[in-house]
Amino acid sequence: MFTVSVSTLRRVLGLDAACGIGLGLSHLALAGSLSTWTGIPANWLQVTALIVIVAASTAGWLAARTEPPVGGVRLLAAGNFAWVAASLWLAFGAGLPLTGLGLGWVLAQALVVLVMAELEWAGARGAQRLAMA
Repeated sequence: MFTVSVSTLRRVLGLDAACGIGLGLSHLALAGSLSTWTGIPANWLQVTALIVIVAASTAGWLAARTEPPVGGVRLLAAGNFAWVAASLWLAFGAGLPLTGLGLGWVLAQALVVLVMAELEWAGARGAQRLAMA
């Protein structure tokens, strides 16, 4: 078990926000091409884009706080853990005809999200300890 400092947590939240906005906008703007390249239906890409943009906006809001609220960080981290679970389902259980690029894309972004979620969770734990001290 490890913790991260509030300044590191804010950087992680900022990175989460930037990556999420980039991913969401690319899914919206390139849904047709990405669908062809990955095997993920275009409408799934568009719906996930909206989910990711909302989550990224939340991460950005949290990153902008001097001391991000622990509950908000935990909620975001829990959502990210759920995203990882959904990504694994998409990769191995959804029955979609993913291309090799599609499988790699889903697993790569799931790994990045998993690392950010763990860092956010650890940061929330550290912030809670500071608040209780």
